[in-house]
Formats: sequence, C-alpha cells, structure tokens
Amino acid sequence: MEKCFRQRPRDLDRTAFVATFGRVYEQSPWIAEILFKRGLDASHDSLEGLAHALYSIVEESGETLQMALLRAHPDLAGKLAVAGGLTLESRGEQAGAGLDQCSPVEFQRFQELNAAYGACFGFPFIMAVKGKSRAEILAAFEQRLHNDPATEFRTALDQVHRIAYLRLRDLC
Repeated sequence: MEKCFRQRPRDLDRTAFVATFGRVYEQSPWIAEILFKRGLDASHDSLEGLAHALYSIVEESGETLQMALLRAHPDLAGKLAVAGGLTLESRGEQAGAGLDQCSPVEFQRFQELNAAYGACFGFPFIMAVKGKSRAEILAAFEQRLHNDPATEFRTALDQVHRIAYLRLRDLC
C-alpha cells in the first residue's frame, strides 16, 4: 500500500481526523465522524481505501442525508462566491475553473441557470469543475437541466463523490 497522507488516518484522534477529512465532503463533517466511529484500520491509510469508505457512508446514508449533502454545496459563480462566503476548497475549485473571472454576460447566465436548476431539482447544480473551462461548465449545466429528477439526483451525487475524491487526492 502506497503511503499517501502525512499521518496515517488510523493514527489520528477523532478531533484531528474530522478536522482533516471532515471538509472533503462540502460542509458535511458528519461523514468523517461516522467513519471514525466505525473504526479505522490499515485499509483507510490509502487514498483509495479512505475514498471508498467515505463513499460507502454517503451511499448508505439514505436520501434525506444525501439531499442535505447536495444542498450543502454552493451555486457555481453564485452570490455566495461574490460575497466571499465559499469554503476554502470551493473557492479554490471555482477560481481554478475561472469562475471568479466571468464576464458580465457569463455571470448573468450562471445566475439564470442557478435559479432554473434550483427550481427544477431543489438543490444546486454540482459539478467537479477542476480542469474544466467556463464554457464546458455552462454546456453541462444547460444539458443537465433536461434530466429527470432521479437521473439528476444520481448525477449530482456522483459529482459530489468526484469532488470529494479530488479533495482527498489533494490532501495526499
């Protein structure tokens, strides 16, 4: 097993574990809390092992908690971003995709799509934007507005898992 993290997750106390890995899923430290309570072993010391364990907790958590997890995400290029209220992780991800440099026309389009998407699905549009351009993000946004609610719920949850995996990888 390849060493990934500075300290093995299984060697961390509860406070350190949740402080380190509780931010992997946006505003949802409960996921890391549950994993810690279940107990950590050598399989959790690798990127893949820890990612799978966190993924499993989300998948087992049920639709109510999954919806809360989706709703914990900010709008892309939204009002929270403008007000400086994003988490450190979200701010870096959105800036990396150039969402902090939208033209007025792009910004307006994001606002319109955020409103339409939220009204349609009841949670914000979620996409792992790392490595994506604003044009790619807008195209995906427009395409996914045509999904049925069940498909979009699953797609959004899959994107949340992708974001979490990328954040874990960054912690390596």
